[in-house]
Amino acid sequence: MNTTRRSLVAGAMALAAARQAWAQTTPKQGTPKKGGILKVSAPTNPSSLDPATGGSGQDHAFLYPIFDTLVEFDFPTLKALPGLAESWKFPDAKTLVLNLRSGVQFHDGTPFDAEAVKFNLERNRTDARSSIKADLATVDSIEVTGPLQVTLKLKQPDSALPLILSDRAGMMCSPKAVKELGKDHDRKPVGSGPYRCTGWNDNEKVTYVRNDKYWKGPSLLDGMEFAVIAETNTGLRSVVAGQNDFVYFLSPQQKTVIDRAKNLTAVTGPTLYCVQMFLNYGRAPLDSPKIRLAINHAIDRTVFSKATMGGLAEPAWMALPSAHWAYDAKLANGWPYDPDKAKKLVAEAGFPNGIDMTFLGYSDQRSQQRQEVLMEQLAKGGIRVKWQTGSIPEMSAAFFADKKGEALLAAWTGRPDPSLTYSLMFAKDSYYNAGRTEASPELTAALLETRASEDLEARKAAFAKVQKIVVDAALVVPLVFQLELDAHVGKVKGYRPNLLGKPRFDGVWLDG
Repeated sequence: MNTTRRSLVAGAMALAAARQAWAQTTPKQGTPKKGGILKVSAPTNPSSLDPATGGSGQDHAFLYPIFDTLVEFDFPTLKALPGLAESWKFPDAKTLVLNLRSGVQFHDGTPFDAEAVKFNLERNRTDARSSIKADLATVDSIEVTGPLQVTLKLKQPDSALPLILSDRAGMMCSPKAVKELGKDHDRKPVGSGPYRCTGWNDNEKVTYVRNDKYWKGPSLLDGMEFAVIAETNTGLRSVVAGQNDFVYFLSPQQKTVIDRAKNLTAVTGPTLYCVQMFLNYGRAPLDSPKIRLAINHAIDRTVFSKATMGGLAEPAWMALPSAHWAYDAKLANGWPYDPDKAKKLVAEAGFPNGIDMTFLGYSDQRSQQRQEVLMEQLAKGGIRVKWQTGSIPEMSAAFFADKKGEALLAAWTGRPDPSLTYSLMFAKDSYYNAGRTEASPELTAALLETRASEDLEARKAAFAKVQKIVVDAALVVPLVFQLELDAHVGKVKGYRPNLLGKPRFDGVWLDG
């Protein structure tokens, strides 16, 4: 079987697994009941509750209850589905027409219409505080072409836009609230989603109440409470003890705890979640390809997976797992583990006695374990690392916004369309490109090619080109892909995992 055939078979098997995980967690017992507060243990504090200004991939679980998106996605496949835009079309390669749903209101009672969409999209692509400008970089202009119709004129063809509009860029805020609140909208968000946010106490709790005027019909839950518990061991214990009902973002090692607890149900499924190191290749010493290659060659991903994930993870060589349709099997093991080669590359870069660098990371127990493993492996390649740690929002802002440190050990939480993943990480002006520098004109052109056609095979070839440029230049340090692992008490019904691995509580209800 050739590599292309193997890749297609692997993708089909993973898709089947995703569908099976989705089907197994779709409730088939009991009659849905109305009422109750779902109590969730969340591993992070939000960076912002405004989708345009946040900087953490962990924000989505907090944002989904508040904000509808123009386009939605199928949980097991990430196929684009109607959302606030009930239909869309490309009348030509450089035009996208969105036909909007009628009768929708924001939480403050103002109408959702074409003017509101234009306001949001213009803000997302031009506002100084927006962290998602790169999402809409191909949009040239936005026109209101009817009370419930918006037409996007594009700089070049962009077949990824519908799924891009299922992410932050498509989350619709109330224009009235944004204008009146300014920066305070970060903490007092107003959307059109199934729940209204009623409060956010930093590092403690985010609370929600049901939106009784929701266009899909009121949710079954009266509301939700997200308790911010940074240590997932503590979060899991809170669910075992009955203090909370649901905990997410668990590590594979915690599966045994779930299995031993008689009152818990485990939920698992494949995800795009990639533990990785982001590199600031816009300045020395990481402007040197040899140093970046040295870092990648110094890491034994199999050992890292066993030590930090119990081996229940896939070694990562690019931003997409082997199950993904755009994965390129030819690039697997693109940086073979070779500490001697790493030392040689460091010396060739002008550091014959090794190099000292400062990396940023998070302060939770799981992250610190990863830091220890990497520090030991990198040292064997002549790379001595000093870690600075803090909370996820603090360290993410320090690296991406304040440009501190040379690298950040974090994760890429996945995006519905892979072109969004690559443009957000490597486009010149992207928030997640810490150096705000162009890696190469070739990569810039290749990124555009991934959006030039709606044909899947043409897009796959374009992604192969992007991925090879990224691997050859070692612009990032992907480590492992992990499975989604959540746990909930028996009374929680209706939860479904999704391929993004970011919890959504659509359709969840409490039985008792």
